[in-house]
Amino acid sequence: MLSKDECVLVVIDVQGKLAHMMHNKEDLFNNIQIMIQGAKALDIPVIWVEQYPEGLGGTIEEIAGLLEGAPVEKVTFNSCLNDEFVKTLSSYNRQQVLVVGIETHICVYQTVMGLLKAEYDVHVVADGVSSRTEDNKLIGLEKMKDGGAQITSTETALFELVKIAEGPEFKAILKLVK
Repeated sequence: MLSKDECVLVVIDVQGKLAHMMHNKEDLFNNIQIMIQGAKALDIPVIWVEQYPEGLGGTIEEIAGLLEGAPVEKVTFNSCLNDEFVKTLSSYNRQQVLVVGIETHICVYQTVMGLLKAEYDVHVVADGVSSRTEDNKLIGLEKMKDGGAQITSTETALFELVKIAEGPEFKAILKLVK
C-alpha cells in the first residue's frame, strides 16, 4: 500500500495543444489537479517533466499553476533516461512513485518501465493518465500492469495515503474529491 512518507508524485508531459487532444481531457485535467493538491496536502513531493517544451509548449496553465519550481525538461520518452530526473527523484530517498500524465502508451509507459527497472514501487493513476485515443490508453495501462506496475485511481490512491477518516489531512482530501 502507498505511504505518504515513501511516495513521490510524478506529473508527465501535460503540455500545450497535445494535452487538449487527450481522450476525456476534462476528467483527466481534473484528476491530475486533485492528485497535485492531494500531494501538497499530504506533504508528498511532486516532480513534473516536460517533453521537448520548445516544440510541444509548456505544461498547461491549469496544471502548471498548481506546481512549484521548474519542470525537468527532457527529449527522451522515458524520463529515467534523463539525468536531472533521476537525480531529483533519488534526492527524495523514497521508494514509491505515483504517476499521472500523458500519453499513457508512450511517455507514461516508458517512464513507468524505467522506474520499475530501477526497482521503484510504481502506482499509475488510471484516471490521471490518457492518450489521444482510448485504445492507446488501455494498451498502455495493460502493458504497465503486465510489467509490474500497480494500477490505481485518484480516490483510491489518496485515501490509501491518508489511511484514516479523521484529522486535517483526511478533511483536506475529502474536500478535494467531493
